[in-house]
Amino acid sequence: MAGKVAVVTGASRGIGRATAIALARAGADVVVAARTAQEGQARLPGTIEETAQEVQALGRKALAVPTDLTRDEQVEELVQRTLATFGRVDVLVNNAAVNYMATFADTPMRRWDLVLNVNLRGTVLCTKLFLPHMLSRGQGTIVNLSSYLAVASVPRTLAYGVSKMAIEKFTQGLAQELLGTGVSVNCLRIEANVATEGWTFLNPGTDFSTWEKPEAAAECIVWLAVQPPSLTGLVLTMADVRRLRAQMAES
Repeated sequence: MAGKVAVVTGASRGIGRATAIALARAGADVVVAARTAQEGQARLPGTIEETAQEVQALGRKALAVPTDLTRDEQVEELVQRTLATFGRVDVLVNNAAVNYMATFADTPMRRWDLVLNVNLRGTVLCTKLFLPHMLSRGQGTIVNLSSYLAVASVPRTLAYGVSKMAIEKFTQGLAQELLGTGVSVNCLRIEANVATEGWTFLNPGTDFSTWEKPEAAAECIVWLAVQPPSLTGLVLTMADVRRLRAQMAES
Protein backbone atom coordinates (compact mmCIF):
# COMPACT_ATOMS: atom_id res chain seq x y z
CA MET A 1 0.00 0.00 0.00
CA ALA A 2 3.02 2.30 0.06
CA GLY A 3 2.22 5.61 -1.61
CA LYS A 4 -1.44 4.78 -2.14
CA VAL A 5 -4.45 6.77 -1.00
CA ALA A 6 -7.39 5.08 0.70
CA VAL A 7 -10.81 6.46 1.61
CA VAL A 8 -12.70 4.81 4.46
CA THR A 9 -16.29 5.72 5.33
CA GLY A 10 -17.66 5.22 8.82
CA ALA A 11 -14.11 5.57 10.12
CA SER A 12 -14.73 7.30 13.44
CA ARG A 13 -15.05 3.99 15.29
CA GLY A 14 -15.40 0.23 14.94
CA ILE A 15 -14.33 -1.62 11.82
CA GLY A 16 -13.92 1.64 9.89
CA ARG A 17 -11.47 3.07 12.40
CA ALA A 18 -9.54 -0.20 12.60
CA THR A 19 -9.39 -0.34 8.79
CA ALA A 20 -8.05 3.21 8.49
CA ILE A 21 -5.29 2.38 10.97
CA ALA A 22 -4.50 -0.95 9.29
CA LEU A 23 -4.25 0.72 5.88
CA ALA A 24 -1.89 3.33 7.34
CA ARG A 25 0.20 0.61 8.90
CA ALA A 26 0.40 -1.00 5.45
CA GLY A 27 1.74 2.28 4.03
CA ALA A 28 -1.30 4.15 2.73
CA ASP A 29 -2.34 7.72 3.30
CA VAL A 30 -5.93 7.70 4.54
CA VAL A 31 -9.01 9.88 4.13
CA VAL A 32 -11.18 9.38 7.19
CA ALA A 33 -14.88 10.02 6.60
CA ALA A 34 -17.80 9.84 9.03
CA ARG A 35 -20.44 12.06 10.61
CA THR A 36 -18.78 12.35 14.04
CA ALA A 37 -16.12 15.04 13.88
CA GLN A 38 -15.98 16.14 17.52
CA GLU A 39 -16.46 14.62 20.97
CA GLY A 40 -19.99 15.01 22.26
CA GLN A 41 -21.48 14.98 18.77
CA ALA A 42 -22.69 11.38 19.24
CA ARG A 43 -23.43 9.09 22.16
CA LEU A 44 -20.78 6.63 21.04
CA PRO A 45 -17.04 7.19 21.51
CA GLY A 46 -14.76 8.01 18.59
CA THR A 47 -14.31 10.82 16.07
CA ILE A 48 -12.72 11.18 12.66
CA GLU A 49 -10.15 13.56 14.12
CA GLU A 50 -9.02 10.91 16.61
CA THR A 51 -8.73 8.31 13.86
CA ALA A 52 -6.77 10.76 11.71
CA GLN A 53 -4.37 11.38 14.58
CA GLU A 54 -3.77 7.65 14.92
CA VAL A 55 -3.03 7.42 11.19
CA GLN A 56 -0.55 10.30 11.46
CA ALA A 57 1.11 8.66 14.47
CA LEU A 58 2.02 5.81 12.12
CA GLY A 59 3.87 8.24 9.85
CA ARG A 60 1.18 8.51 7.19
CA LYS A 61 -0.84 11.49 5.99
CA ALA A 62 -4.46 11.75 7.05
CA LEU A 63 -7.42 13.87 6.01
CA ALA A 64 -10.54 13.94 8.20
CA VAL A 65 -13.69 14.92 6.30
CA PRO A 66 -17.06 15.16 8.09
CA THR A 67 -19.43 13.24 5.84
CA ASP A 68 -23.12 12.43 6.10
CA LEU A 69 -23.75 9.90 3.33
CA THR A 70 -27.41 10.94 3.09
CA ARG A 71 -26.34 14.38 1.86
CA ASP A 72 -25.04 14.33 -1.70
CA GLU A 73 -23.19 17.63 -1.35
CA GLN A 74 -21.13 16.27 1.56
CA VAL A 75 -20.14 13.19 -0.43
CA GLU A 76 -19.20 15.43 -3.35
CA GLU A 77 -17.06 17.50 -0.98
CA LEU A 78 -15.40 14.31 0.27
CA VAL A 79 -14.34 13.51 -3.29
CA GLN A 80 -13.20 17.06 -4.01
CA ARG A 81 -11.13 17.35 -0.84
CA THR A 82 -9.56 13.93 -1.39
CA LEU A 83 -8.42 14.85 -4.89
CA ALA A 84 -7.36 18.37 -3.89
CA THR A 85 -5.20 17.00 -1.08
CA PHE A 86 -3.79 13.82 -2.60
CA GLY A 87 -4.55 14.04 -6.32
CA ARG A 88 -5.66 10.44 -6.51
CA VAL A 89 -7.68 7.65 -4.91
CA ASP A 90 -6.56 4.05 -5.00
CA VAL A 91 -8.80 2.33 -2.47
CA LEU A 92 -12.39 2.98 -1.43
CA VAL A 93 -13.76 1.12 1.58
CA ASN A 94 -17.54 1.50 1.84
CA ASN A 95 -17.97 0.66 5.50
CA ALA A 96 -20.46 3.18 6.93
CA ALA A 97 -23.75 1.68 8.07
CA VAL A 98 -26.64 2.22 10.46
CA ASN A 99 -29.32 -0.09 11.83
CA TYR A 100 -32.80 0.23 13.27
CA MET A 101 -33.83 -2.66 15.48
CA ALA A 102 -37.57 -3.24 15.07
CA THR A 103 -40.03 -5.50 13.33
CA PHE A 104 -41.06 -4.40 9.85
CA ALA A 105 -44.53 -3.48 11.16
CA ASP A 106 -42.97 -1.24 13.81
CA THR A 107 -40.41 0.39 11.52
CA PRO A 108 -41.44 3.91 10.40
CA MET A 109 -40.72 4.53 6.74
CA ARG A 110 -38.33 7.34 7.64
CA ARG A 111 -36.23 4.82 9.58
CA TRP A 112 -36.42 2.26 6.77
CA ASP A 113 -35.33 4.95 4.33
CA LEU A 114 -32.47 6.03 6.59
CA VAL A 115 -31.04 2.50 6.77
CA LEU A 116 -31.28 2.03 3.00
CA ASN A 117 -29.98 5.53 2.28
CA VAL A 118 -26.89 5.22 4.45
CA ASN A 119 -26.03 1.58 3.86
CA LEU A 120 -26.96 1.03 0.23
CA ARG A 121 -27.31 4.44 -1.40
CA GLY A 122 -24.27 5.73 0.51
CA THR A 123 -22.20 2.86 -0.87
CA VAL A 124 -23.52 3.44 -4.37
CA LEU A 125 -23.02 7.21 -4.25
CA CYS A 126 -19.43 7.02 -2.97
CA THR A 127 -18.64 4.48 -5.65
CA LYS A 128 -20.36 6.54 -8.35
CA LEU A 129 -18.32 9.64 -7.52
CA PHE A 130 -14.92 8.05 -6.89
CA LEU A 131 -15.07 5.50 -9.72
CA PRO A 132 -14.37 7.90 -12.63
CA HIS A 133 -11.07 8.91 -11.04
CA MET A 134 -10.04 5.27 -10.69
CA LEU A 135 -11.04 4.53 -14.27
CA SER A 136 -9.08 7.52 -15.57
CA ARG A 137 -5.91 6.02 -14.05
CA GLY A 138 -6.77 2.43 -14.98
CA GLN A 139 -6.50 1.14 -11.44
CA GLY A 140 -8.36 1.05 -8.17
CA THR A 141 -9.90 -1.17 -5.56
CA ILE A 142 -13.34 -0.95 -4.01
CA VAL A 143 -14.20 -2.99 -0.94
CA ASN A 144 -17.81 -3.03 0.22
CA LEU A 145 -18.94 -4.27 3.61
CA SER A 146 -21.77 -6.72 4.12
CA SER A 147 -23.04 -8.85 6.99
CA TYR A 148 -24.31 -12.35 7.68
CA LEU A 149 -27.69 -10.63 8.04
CA ALA A 150 -27.73 -10.46 4.23
CA VAL A 151 -28.41 -14.21 4.19
CA ALA A 152 -29.69 -14.94 7.73
CA SER A 153 -33.17 -14.12 8.98
CA VAL A 154 -32.73 -12.50 12.38
CA PRO A 155 -35.71 -10.84 14.05
CA ARG A 156 -35.87 -7.03 13.96
CA THR A 157 -33.06 -6.61 11.39
CA LEU A 158 -34.96 -6.72 8.09
CA ALA A 159 -34.04 -3.27 6.79
CA TYR A 160 -30.35 -3.83 7.56
CA GLY A 161 -30.40 -7.28 5.94
CA VAL A 162 -32.09 -5.97 2.80
CA SER A 163 -29.48 -3.22 2.47
CA LYS A 164 -26.60 -5.68 2.84
CA MET A 165 -28.01 -8.20 0.37
CA ALA A 166 -28.37 -5.38 -2.15
CA ILE A 167 -24.74 -4.35 -1.55
CA GLU A 168 -23.62 -7.88 -2.38
CA LYS A 169 -25.58 -7.84 -5.63
CA PHE A 170 -24.22 -4.38 -6.43
CA THR A 171 -20.67 -5.67 -5.86
CA GLN A 172 -21.08 -8.60 -8.22
CA GLY A 173 -22.85 -6.64 -10.94
CA LEU A 174 -20.43 -3.73 -10.93
CA ALA A 175 -17.43 -6.04 -10.97
CA GLN A 176 -18.76 -7.61 -14.17
CA GLU A 177 -19.13 -4.19 -15.78
CA LEU A 178 -15.57 -3.22 -14.82
CA LEU A 179 -13.75 -6.32 -16.04
CA GLY A 180 -10.58 -5.32 -17.89
CA THR A 181 -10.52 -1.75 -16.55
CA GLY A 182 -8.01 -2.37 -13.77
CA VAL A 183 -10.62 -1.57 -11.10
CA SER A 184 -11.74 -4.39 -8.82
CA VAL A 185 -14.84 -4.57 -6.62
CA ASN A 186 -15.17 -7.08 -3.81
CA CYS A 187 -17.31 -7.47 -0.72
CA LEU A 188 -16.41 -8.65 2.77
CA ARG A 189 -19.34 -10.27 4.55
CA ILE A 190 -18.80 -9.98 8.30
CA GLU A 191 -20.11 -13.34 9.48
CA ALA A 192 -18.74 -13.19 13.02
CA ASN A 193 -19.74 -11.15 16.06
CA VAL A 194 -17.34 -8.19 16.24
CA ALA A 195 -16.83 -6.29 19.49
CA THR A 196 -16.90 -2.76 18.14
CA GLU A 197 -16.94 0.34 20.31
CA GLY A 198 -20.65 0.66 19.58
CA TRP A 199 -21.53 -2.82 20.81
CA THR A 200 -19.40 -2.56 23.93
CA PHE A 201 -20.71 0.92 24.75
CA LEU A 202 -24.36 -0.05 24.34
CA ASN A 203 -24.01 -3.38 26.15
CA PRO A 204 -21.95 -2.76 29.29
CA GLY A 205 -21.27 -5.85 31.35
CA THR A 206 -21.53 -8.20 28.37
CA ASP A 207 -18.76 -10.77 27.97
CA PHE A 208 -17.13 -10.01 24.62
CA SER A 209 -14.13 -12.27 25.18
CA THR A 210 -15.17 -14.72 22.45
CA TRP A 211 -16.03 -12.02 19.91
CA GLU A 212 -13.75 -10.97 17.09
CA LYS A 213 -11.95 -7.63 17.38
CA PRO A 214 -12.48 -4.92 14.74
CA GLU A 215 -8.82 -5.36 13.80
CA ALA A 216 -9.59 -8.88 12.56
CA ALA A 217 -12.07 -7.53 10.01
CA ALA A 218 -9.64 -4.74 9.10
CA GLU A 219 -6.94 -7.29 8.26
CA CYS A 220 -9.32 -8.96 5.81
CA ILE A 221 -10.21 -5.63 4.20
CA VAL A 222 -6.55 -4.69 3.73
CA TRP A 223 -5.86 -8.12 2.22
CA LEU A 224 -8.65 -7.56 -0.33
CA ALA A 225 -7.31 -4.07 -1.05
CA VAL A 226 -3.87 -5.33 -2.08
CA GLN A 227 -5.01 -8.12 -4.39
CA PRO A 228 -4.57 -7.84 -8.16
CA PRO A 229 -7.57 -6.61 -10.20
CA SER A 230 -8.18 -10.15 -11.45
CA LEU A 231 -9.62 -10.90 -8.00
CA THR A 232 -12.98 -9.19 -8.40
CA GLY A 233 -16.69 -9.75 -8.00
CA LEU A 234 -16.31 -11.86 -4.87
CA VAL A 235 -18.38 -11.88 -1.70
CA LEU A 236 -16.11 -13.37 0.92
CA THR A 237 -16.51 -13.97 4.62
CA MET A 238 -13.67 -13.39 7.05
CA ALA A 239 -13.18 -17.16 7.17
CA ASP A 240 -12.95 -17.24 3.36
CA VAL A 241 -10.25 -14.56 3.37
CA ARG A 242 -8.25 -16.36 6.03
CA ARG A 243 -8.44 -19.59 4.05
CA LEU A 244 -7.33 -17.88 0.84
CA ARG A 245 -4.45 -16.17 2.65
CA ALA A 246 -3.30 -19.48 4.03
CA GLN A 247 -3.54 -21.18 0.62
CA MET A 248 -1.54 -18.40 -1.04
CA ALA A 249 1.08 -18.52 1.69
CA GLU A 250 1.51 -22.29 1.21
CA SER A 251 1.89 -21.93 -2.56
